[in-house]
Amino acid sequence: MSAGGGREEGAAAAAVLQLLREQPEPQAEESGAQRFALCLPPGEEVKEVEETIEEMLLRLDEFCGMTDVIRSDTSQILDETIPLIKAKVVEMNNIYAKVDKLEAFVKMVGRHVSFLEEQVLQAEGNHSTVSHAVRKLLQSAAIPSFKNLQAKDLNV
Repeated sequence: MSAGGGREEGAAAAAVLQLLREQPEPQAEESGAQRFALCLPPGEEVKEVEETIEEMLLRLDEFCGMTDVIRSDTSQILDETIPLIKAKVVEMNNIYAKVDKLEAFVKMVGRHVSFLEEQVLQAEGNHSTVSHAVRKLLQSAAIPSFKNLQAKDLNV
C-alpha cells in the first residue's frame, strides 16, 4: 500500500465517523445496520454480503420452522399418543392375564386327558384278556354242543 492510499482510507473512515456523529441516534437496530452499511465498501462486496445475509435468514427461517414442527409433534405425542399407549398397555395386561389362565386350564385338561388315556389303555388291556378268555371258554364249551346239535338234526 502506498502512503497516499492509506491517507485516503483514513480520511474516508474519519468522514464516516463524522457522519455518524452528526446523525441523530435512531433505534438500536437501525443504528447498527446503518453503521454497518456505512463501513462496507460499495459494489460487488456489498452484494455478496447481502446475499449471504439473505441466505442465512432463509436458513434461520427453515430452522425455526423445523423447531415448530418438532414442538407440535412432541405436543401431539405427549397429549394424544402416550395416553393411547397407556390404555393399550392396560388392555394387553388384561389379555396376558387371560392367556395365562387359559394356559393353566389347557395344562390341567392335558393332565386329565393323559390320566384318562392310561385308564382306557388299562381297560382295553383288561377287556382283551377277559374277552380272550371268554372266547376260549365259549369256543371250548359251545362248539361240541353245536356239533352235536348239527349231527342230531342231520339224523332226523
